[in-house]
Amino acid sequence: MTPRVVFDSNVIFSAIGWRGTPRDCLNLARTWVVQGLVCQHILDEVLEKLMTKLHKNIDEASQIVDELLAFIEMVETMGTLHGICADPDDDEVIECAVVGRARYLVVTGDVKHLLPMREFQGIRIVSPVEFVQIVASIQQEPRDV
Repeated sequence: MTPRVVFDSNVIFSAIGWRGTPRDCLNLARTWVVQGLVCQHILDEVLEKLMTKLHKNIDEASQIVDELLAFIEMVETMGTLHGICADPDDDEVIECAVVGRARYLVVTGDVKHLLPMREFQGIRIVSPVEFVQIVASIQQEPRDV
């Protein structure tokens, strides 16, 4: 079964703007090694960062987001999960993982709130480096023929 994974907005933004491990993570979804998941909240954050930090206009930023949706599944959240993290935005990301039945939540830049949790309701919360290592080890496991 293909692992289901939520990438937070920082991972997606870094993957779009630069080479490195976040891009490796996104490429795992692009090549269908994993099933990437996002919610509107994450896409809105990515859109905002594309416009404010990479100076993309709304049309350019929207096109990039649309391209993501070609290989990342949209999860509908209701904003009903509250009080899990100190930052309410993080609650929405966790809700996306819960509703999307994710096995992993890949986050970067959130060493205060999400990463220290390490796990929520069976969902492993990991850094991009950890995630790439996990996927590599899964791919090396022997399989019954």
